[in-house]
Amino acid sequence: MDSIIITNNKLVYEKYKDLYKVEYLEEYTYIDILEYVRDKIHIGHKLITHPLSGSIKPNETPYKSIIISKEKGQLDYDSLKIIEDSIATGIKFINNKPTPHWTERVLNDFREIDLSLIENAINRIL
Repeated sequence: MDSIIITNNKLVYEKYKDLYKVEYLEEYTYIDILEYVRDKIHIGHKLITHPLSGSIKPNETPYKSIIISKEKGQLDYDSLKIIEDSIATGIKFINNKPTPHWTERVLNDFREIDLSLIENAINRIL
């Protein structure tokens, strides 16, 4: 896979760090991850996976993993529109109802869900 995984999920990092290029941003929030990916798109990376994949709402989970192209090219306006719309959607959800302070057990469930989503994407890409 000639891509980069951007994540704040330690399970994703641990599983894929030796197999792919992974940028692990442990202290980043859900929105921080989206904004980081937007900045990468501005310098020529493209989205490989959709930022709002899955049925978990942005205000429910603190974890997000996104795959972008490793190679940089021209600004991809489709990727830029998708990430900008995803940021706006995420902010709308979080402003409407902030992410709860989940127990560690629930946080681990969300880590597992995010890992499952990215595993499915990687299996499709390979």
